[in-house]
Amino acid sequence: MGLGEGWSVKSCSFEGAPLELLLKLDFKPGHRFACPECGTCGPTHDTVVKRWRHLDFFQYRCELEARVPRMDCPEHGVRLVDVPWARAGSGFTLLFEALTMMVCREMPMKAASELLAEHDTRLWRVVAHYVEQAQAKRDWSELKRVLIDETSSKKGHRYVTNFADAQTRELLFMVEGHGAEAIGAFAKELERHNARPEQIELLSMDMKPAFIAAAATFFPKAEVVFDHFHIMQMAGKALDEVRKELLRDGADLKGSLWSIRGNAWTRSSTQQQQRRLLSEAYPKLGKALGLRDLLQEILSQEDKGQLAWWCRRARQSRLVPFVRLSRSIQRHWNGVVAFMRTRVTNGAMEAINGLLQL
Repeated sequence: MGLGEGWSVKSCSFEGAPLELLLKLDFKPGHRFACPECGTCGPTHDTVVKRWRHLDFFQYRCELEARVPRMDCPEHGVRLVDVPWARAGSGFTLLFEALTMMVCREMPMKAASELLAEHDTRLWRVVAHYVEQAQAKRDWSELKRVLIDETSSKKGHRYVTNFADAQTRELLFMVEGHGAEAIGAFAKELERHNARPEQIELLSMDMKPAFIAAAATFFPKAEVVFDHFHIMQMAGKALDEVRKELLRDGADLKGSLWSIRGNAWTRSSTQQQQRRLLSEAYPKLGKALGLRDLLQEILSQEDKGQLAWWCRRARQSRLVPFVRLSRSIQRHWNGVVAFMRTRVTNGAMEAINGLLQL
């Protein structure tokens, strides 16, 4: 239990309904305790009875109860001493807090609250304490490449912007909001971790204007890379617009959504066959599917000449959604080409966002 010198178990008993194990602790008479401010040992002034939730004893909830001394310090006066089994101000033992951190890493807080039989507010305080403690010790002096992405707990609710190390794939920083102020907050946070905005060489992000403007302001030396996942997401939306236009014109596309969407390696042979038949029946859809697949193939290579050729072909297609996409790529040409050269993607952010949305 880690009681330390001067402490012992006075009694143990099962109490209450349902039964709980209560371990009563006490200190040795005459033991002198250290001042929590300066470490000077002094006599006990009085005691305060306190309780802590401890690890369960088999199926029984377990709590510790102790008379905690308040000692007389010559310099700081009367002070409540620290106990070796719990941190100051916590209603949990250190071992229970360790279990809490382990559980909360693996599941949503609601599930952790039910498993541990504690209110989530109390558990959040534990998590916040140790996360802030660990975050304060992080050294970003070697940080060069950063991934930036936004997410929300639910659609339209509480957007946050996340920053991760492109090399280690570790989450660095998270801040509420999804605009220029989020980028500025990260630039300020760097200074707390032995780093400077000038050392950042690359930022991978989407094409949001606020992000682009903020990157130029706060990270003037960083090369901006537009993640190909976002580019393909834009291509998917363009394809979907073409599909919806055909539906409005009376096209029979019932049951074809997942044959049209997604990647070749996720579609079944039946879906592939349906895709070919739809392309033959509806040339406009076939043209859109071809443009989407060509863009994906080109982005997997490093030939920017092929990308320029694709933009021309998209404009010539007269498919308005793909004409818009080609113009967007041309407006953000340097960042798209930078992806093709560096191959830096925000793929790691998808896993991080998945955990944050739990």
